Amino acid sequence: MAISQLRSVRKPSGGKYKSKGRKQRAYELGSEPAFTGLGKRRAKNMRTMGNHLRIRLLATDTANLFDPKTRKYEQAKIKTISGNPANRHFVRRNIMTKGAIIETDKGKARITSRPGQDGAVNAVLIS
Repeated sequence: MAISQLRSVRKPSGGKYKSKGRKQRAYELGSEPAFTGLGKRRAKNMRTMGNHLRIRLLATDTANLFDPKTRKYEQAKIKTISGNPANRHFVRRNIMTKGAIIETDKGKARITSRPGQDGAVNAVLIS
């Protein structure tokens, strides 16, 4: 069954809205979250509206790390996820989202990109 981002027919109180219902439209389609994990790089291409392409990152073990002191980027190996403000259970499952704290071989870093939608893990070194 398709995931719809259409407003619900029901109000928060449980009553129904007066406007008539209608069929779902293609532009209201949603998708399951990617839940980018830790492991060998796996990605999936997704077609979006306007025939654009979006890379959905399913798993990765490297990050593009920015060091604010030297103002340089370098690739770093991700060891584990140590914190995730989006969901505390994502830490146990090693799921990366924007804002997650990752342990790398260069130190701790915060993810600044959206891995499930950008197709890359960009992070800023915090220690």
